[in-house]
Amino acid sequence: MSAPATAAARPASPESPPCAAGGARGPLRRAADSGWAFLVPFVAVYAAFLVWPLLNGLWMSFTDSTLNGGGGDFVGVANYAEALGDPLVWKTLGNTAFFTLITTVPLVLVALAMAVLVHAGLPGQWLWRLSFFLPFLLPVATVALVWKYLYVGDFGLLNQALGALGSEGLGWLTDENVAMWSIAATTVWWTVGFNFLLYLAALQSIPDHLYEAATLDGAGAWARLRFVTVPQLRNTTGVVLLLQVLASLKVFDQIYLLTMGGPGDSTRSLLLYVYDVGFTGYRFGYSAAVSYIFLAIVVAVAVAQLWFASSRRRA
Repeated sequence: MSAPATAAARPASPESPPCAAGGARGPLRRAADSGWAFLVPFVAVYAAFLVWPLLNGLWMSFTDSTLNGGGGDFVGVANYAEALGDPLVWKTLGNTAFFTLITTVPLVLVALAMAVLVHAGLPGQWLWRLSFFLPFLLPVATVALVWKYLYVGDFGLLNQALGALGSEGLGWLTDENVAMWSIAATTVWWTVGFNFLLYLAALQSIPDHLYEAATLDGAGAWARLRFVTVPQLRNTTGVVLLLQVLASLKVFDQIYLLTMGGPGDSTRSLLLYVYDVGFTGYRFGYSAAVSYIFLAIVVAVAVAQLWFASSRRRA
């Protein structure tokens, strides 16, 4: 064979570039540039409506700014020092913690029970799913209006029912010992549908062979629930707990619409106090400081929950 033919048949040297400079990377660079171009609008909106307000609020917490534009002078940590010594801050923080406790427990257990019952094959499953989830779709103003009609004075349906049974009515929203429980009941009825859907979706992902094996081993319905269902739902329960605690800590709407924080300050949450100080007392700087203290508490609770969940998974 001639030399030119031999040279043509010889494979290319490994040192030779596989393609012209930029030939293969050009499309990748163009794709990356297009990706950044699509990302820029989101980043701009995110920065304008979240990052900038957070930074501006943080700066405001170190000033004596007011609602009418007065003040604005730098006061250092004076607002934070005042907030930490304010009895109402601790009172409202205690109310918020109590509300979180009495709503989180039923919102987890009731949602789990509802999901297990529906998943077990109740007749008319679509109707049960709709009935359990529908309240969650209602606006908070509608929920408050309905429950006020149930709670109000001697004319409320609950007190009328108690009167028909020969019992004295309760001050559902006017008694300091009852009002927070009433708001908690409203919240559970309103929001339990979301946790119900999370649990129902998780139940449908549990393999059937686990239940079949437990049944062959002689496990009854309660044993299957305890040793198969609950362990398999551990990750879902962690998510539900995290979301529910954060949502309960941020309670504002239903308290504002049902009691305005009363009677007295028995139902005033920390966020409602921040609102009152800022928009009623006109002290924007001080309300910003209280809100950032609250933000630190929420972040600490979330981190603690995530750490506890991760440590359990490692164990």
